[in-house]
Amino acid sequence: MIRQARVRGFTLLETLVALAILAIALSAAFRAVGATTGSADGLRERLLADWVAQNRLAELRAAGTFPPLGRNEGEAEQAGQRFQWREEVKGTPNPLFRRVDVTVFDEDGHRSLSSLSGFAVQPLQ
Repeated sequence: MIRQARVRGFTLLETLVALAILAIALSAAFRAVGATTGSADGLRERLLADWVAQNRLAELRAAGTFPPLGRNEGEAEQAGQRFQWREEVKGTPNPLFRRVDVTVFDEDGHRSLSSLSGFAVQPLQ
């Protein structure tokens, strides 16, 4: 009499449970990758807005003029992306200095992305 070896594999239920666990793990991994991508886009946008604010303060310094008190607004483009900026020039206790606050918004002007402050000095005569 010949004895046959019994080959045992996974049951259908074990296979379905393993596939369910794999599906949950993969969906969590894809969600994490999506969140990372979204935060990288936001970080890029804020970095570009910082550069716009720094450029605006550098333009004021390079002009060598003493900015008048008040508010100025404008648009700038950085890396192919458009931004709106608003600067407020305020007086300080020292009349030779003025504080300049630059705020940069998204293209629609609804969301503030960056804010930077600097000082302008009246040129000596």
